Amino acid sequence: MYQHMRNSSRYLLLFILLLGITGAGFVLRSDTYFHIKKNFTIFSEVFESVSNIYIDEVDPDQLMRRGIDAMLEELDPYTVLIDEAESRQMDIVTTGQYAGVGLEVGSRGGNLVVIAPIEGYSAERRGMRAGDVIKKVDDVDVSSMNPEDLQSLLRGDPGSDVTITIRRYGIDELLDFELTRETIEVRNVTYSGLLDVDDKRIGFILLRRFAQNAAEEVREAILELERDEPLDGLVLDLRNNPGGLLDEAVKIIDKFVPAGEKVVWTEGRLSRANQTYETSEEPVYADKPLVVLQNNGSASASEIVSGALQDLDRAVVLGERSFGKGLVQVVQPLSYNTSLKITTSKYFIPSGRSIQSTPFVSEEEIAGMEKVPDSLRAKFETRSGRTVYESIGIEPDVTVSKREQSMLEIALLQNSHYFFFANEYASDLDSLPENVDQDALYDRFRNYLEEQDFQYTTRAERHLKRFRESLDESLLTEYSNQLSEMENLIQQKKEQQKDEYEEHIRQELYLEVISRFNGNSGRMATALQTDPMAIEAASILQDSDRYATIFNH
Repeated sequence: MYQHMRNSSRYLLLFILLLGITGAGFVLRSDTYFHIKKNFTIFSEVFESVSNIYIDEVDPDQLMRRGIDAMLEELDPYTVLIDEAESRQMDIVTTGQYAGVGLEVGSRGGNLVVIAPIEGYSAERRGMRAGDVIKKVDDVDVSSMNPEDLQSLLRGDPGSDVTITIRRYGIDELLDFELTRETIEVRNVTYSGLLDVDDKRIGFILLRRFAQNAAEEVREAILELERDEPLDGLVLDLRNNPGGLLDEAVKIIDKFVPAGEKVVWTEGRLSRANQTYETSEEPVYADKPLVVLQNNGSASASEIVSGALQDLDRAVVLGERSFGKGLVQVVQPLSYNTSLKITTSKYFIPSGRSIQSTPFVSEEEIAGMEKVPDSLRAKFETRSGRTVYESIGIEPDVTVSKREQSMLEIALLQNSHYFFFANEYASDLDSLPENVDQDALYDRFRNYLEEQDFQYTTRAERHLKRFRESLDESLLTEYSNQLSEMENLIQQKKEQQKDEYEEHIRQELYLEVISRFNGNSGRMATALQTDPMAIEAASILQDSDRYATIFNH
């Protein structure tokens, strides 16, 4: 144990020494070196003493990990120590590959269930379905596991077999599926197709991540959409895309602007962190109208793409303000299969602005802000002279906000009622009827909710409950009639909500049912028909005058 602690101390010393190196010629300042040596000696002695003589036995590994985590918390949220399991997950994110059976798994109603089998892989070929409840993996009971632990069991060497035992709605006995692990390529582009508009061919590409091959998948999607006839416009959807590889972001911009354009650069403390990235290939979609969708969940590489295309006046950015993550991390391998993901520089896009959220407001203030005052923001210009600001991410050219869900809708999703009802509905059918009677479907769903004794609590009910609890007995007695009247009003409002949000509940229900028969691609194609951002994007792309006006604003 003592030798292990000495090794841990040396690794930590090496890390701290690296932090003391300056960028100008790698000259280590003597005063900095003295303070590093002094404080590391104190830290090492404290660590050794606590590990050896503290009244209770402590775990040296856990103690060191907490010390490192506490040190890194003083920096930024993205500089973290990555353990072995997290390293494997990062490999999947960056390479887009792992060996598994092709299942998307989640937790629903206390069970581990199949969200969707990935098309073309073992689970889908052998007949597993969305909604199957996973009970065992190779005789290992998985009932108490979380989805991440289950996925670890399902992964293994390509070519190896694994048996999954499931319970399927409508079938009494458990079912066993013997599946073969194979290399799964996680798709970056998860959907592409044409929007349902009257007089123009508007393409739509949904990009979920920026792992390896993302740019090539975008190129292939564009070529496929234009295989029979040229597009009149294109929508690139980056909503809820958390980013990924910087090189892939630059290559995606390649597809829309000429070669030789400076689209992003990085600036950091060390000279090697300062890099410039330019487009290098001829675009496949060069001059025709383009709209990029983003929301608060679009971050990092997504913001580089939307921000660069906005700065170059190449695309209309539509939706919500982006997340505002403009810091660059590199992964430094450490001993014992761990790594350090450390921030080394900051992104800048063509106008000269950073996409990183500025420090003059807290996260809570940012979340509540519709607009940061211009006086607090640096002003920049796009290529055509439009004013853009450096503040909290990329602000859209056209704002379309998402609708806030009611507590009724949230409760239906939280309790997976759409999901389980769709399982029950699909169990009676071999295929989706050509014309679904949506009135009958909705009535059947309402009956299902009554059978499930579906209940939910509104904000007003929670507030009234807390108010009741704050009153003493005498006040409760004195105002009992008024309190009862308030309860009745709340119940009336809850009944009204069933009618008020019926349209949105019907849409979500229908999409869940469609996914059981037509997969995620069928669900996506149908969802786009009522998606406010997609509808607005199509409207802009159909109106050439409006599209041009946005760039002259």
